[in-house]
Amino acid sequence: MSFINDFLEKMKPAQKVQHVTCKKCSHEETAYNLYKNFYVCTECGYHFRLGARDRIELTFDKNSFHELFTGLTAKNFLEFPSYSEKLEKARATTKEEDAVVCGIANVGGTECAVFVMDSRFMMASMGSVVGEKITRTFEYATEHGLPVVGFTASGGARMQEGVISLMQMAKVSGAVKNHSDAGLLYITVLTDPTTGGVTASFAMQGDVILAEPKALVGFAGRRVVEQTTKSELPSNFQSAEFLLDHGFVDAIVPRSELRDTLAELLSIHKKK
Repeated sequence: MSFINDFLEKMKPAQKVQHVTCKKCSHEETAYNLYKNFYVCTECGYHFRLGARDRIELTFDKNSFHELFTGLTAKNFLEFPSYSEKLEKARATTKEEDAVVCGIANVGGTECAVFVMDSRFMMASMGSVVGEKITRTFEYATEHGLPVVGFTASGGARMQEGVISLMQMAKVSGAVKNHSDAGLLYITVLTDPTTGGVTASFAMQGDVILAEPKALVGFAGRRVVEQTTKSELPSNFQSAEFLLDHGFVDAIVPRSELRDTLAELLSIHKKK
């Protein structure tokens, strides 16, 4: 695919020969081959976690992404111990302002609003900035009559912001409802991991809910659920496959097929 080839051409020679070890099967692969295979292990099919920019590069039409709502940064308004230092470290490591990147882009020529959560930034925890940026994305999409494609990946609400982080669930959900009432499409793509308050709100509110293979998706942790229900859970509990079997996910789509799948869905629902 040309967009993958364009992406690979940007790699430096030293990056191409660097070896990466799969976390699931320990298979070693060159970075070049791994990237060519959409960051999916060629041996076992494990889907490596992606940063927001890499996912945008691999999913959307070349040079079509235009970022929105930049300049929003979290503040330690509760004076939570070490939170300011953790924010600075996350910004330095990821080169992102917070745990979500938002904007507009095209998929197969169809324009859509986009939000992509980045698990490298404090496990993509949902704080005030994450909630505000995603809310603004839905408001922008509603105003301009655009569908929304959202990639979720999160450890849940950001504990360092207390109840303010929990309020983001209701705020984003309200924006999703207004977008839906306007007759517009919302597609969610659940990636590994999608947990906590994100799962309990906008991650599961899509008109079409897709998931990457073997993605961890759930609310509370396995041990908490087992202790609460006093029952032994199946081995694949809270996997994308378990959710598909129980009707919570519409389809599991390998990363290599995701771009075409999104393009087809957006084209089908495109307003004439």
